[in-house]
Amino acid sequence: MEPSEVKTAEQALAVVDERRLSHVKVGVFDIDGILRGKWMGRDKFAGALNKGFGFCDVVLGWDSNDQLYDNVQVTGWHTGYPDAEVRLLPETCREVPFEGDMLFLLGEFAGKWEAVCPRATLRRMIDKAAGMGFGVKAACEYEFFLFDETPDSVRAKNYKDLKPLTPGFFGYSALRSSVHADLHLSFIEAMEQMGIPIEGLHTETGPGVMEAAIQVCDALEAADRGALFKTFAKVFFQRHEIMATFMSKWSMNYPGQSGHVHLSLTDAKGRPVFHDAKAADTMSDTMRWFVGGQQALMPELLAMTASTVNAYTRLIPGFWAPTDSTWGVENRTTALRVITGSPAAQRVEYRVASADSNPYLAMAAALGSGLWGIENRVEPGPAVVGNAYDRKHPARLALPRTLWDAAQRLKKSKAGRALFGDAFVEHFVATREWEEREFRRHVTDWEMQRYFEII
Repeated sequence: MEPSEVKTAEQALAVVDERRLSHVKVGVFDIDGILRGKWMGRDKFAGALNKGFGFCDVVLGWDSNDQLYDNVQVTGWHTGYPDAEVRLLPETCREVPFEGDMLFLLGEFAGKWEAVCPRATLRRMIDKAAGMGFGVKAACEYEFFLFDETPDSVRAKNYKDLKPLTPGFFGYSALRSSVHADLHLSFIEAMEQMGIPIEGLHTETGPGVMEAAIQVCDALEAADRGALFKTFAKVFFQRHEIMATFMSKWSMNYPGQSGHVHLSLTDAKGRPVFHDAKAADTMSDTMRWFVGGQQALMPELLAMTASTVNAYTRLIPGFWAPTDSTWGVENRTTALRVITGSPAAQRVEYRVASADSNPYLAMAAALGSGLWGIENRVEPGPAVVGNAYDRKHPARLALPRTLWDAAQRLKKSKAGRALFGDAFVEHFVATREWEEREFRRHVTDWEMQRYFEII
């Protein structure tokens, strides 16, 4: 049996035994979208498939640098950091490139921890869609920079004077992709082996930057693919002594890095519902209301799609990232790009999301707000034709300019709490407030250069 065919606990154990594996790799994604995992012995794995297993809940109580939050309730010194309940997901079984016959399975937090689990948060939105009679198709696409560096070299250089893998601005370069064909094709093959089919891979504008579009599928699997792509892209390139970064903006001289989410809905029989040949721009009522909800709630939910301090350096005019909650048809200057075409191809691209966002939370925000729009029949504002940066937009559509401001908008969002639950909102907002506080504890290079002598 192939790993991609596994659907049940019995099948997962059977394929492990077919490969005579003594251990299996398992993991869960934390609030920042970082994969936390371990090796698990075969016998323990067999038990965990049916009964779940314990995973120290500190992974929900610390940040991306393993520093403990001082402001969350789900775990902390006050709880003693017990094991969180985790259920293994047989349907996520896949091969691990570079590791022989090794298999990997995702887990999902259960029990009280499920309320703050990123994957479960998205799953609840998919369940909501199902309750409304919809299936959800989705795909992620990511921009990422490659550097001729190693984890040791970037630290030795204090993250300065880093060498991109290729020089200059050269988007969609057939030259670069031909020179590095062996590397690119090996990468595509590795992702394919892991069940992450790459629909398109090309250079973007900037030194060493790439863009990968992952093939469309059901939404939960699409988020799994997106989250695993980011982790194992780093693994692949580090094994070639190259570093990949998904941070939103590593230099103010170059465009930021996006993590766009593409979404469409189907009916109970799998037929697309966004396309209406007789409607303006072929947008059905369902699609129009979906876009209306996304536009209305984007400022309130921005923290879920731009979740780092650095993400807000990307959201500036003229650099292919939105500054207001706008929409347009085939318009890449807007936050929401309606892509028209055949019924199966018609979709909305949620362009505000950054490459460093948690794929589960970015997709949950994009989907949840769209469903809210359908429920409330929210009409979007006028579509932007031309350059959205040159227009004056209503104040209510302005996006928060800092992570702190975005967190406060989410904290006060009645729609956000109704969609995602008070427990999730309180926990996630607290982690973003922590992130902003950690940033403010440091003196930047800009401050030193501006103030050290002159002020």
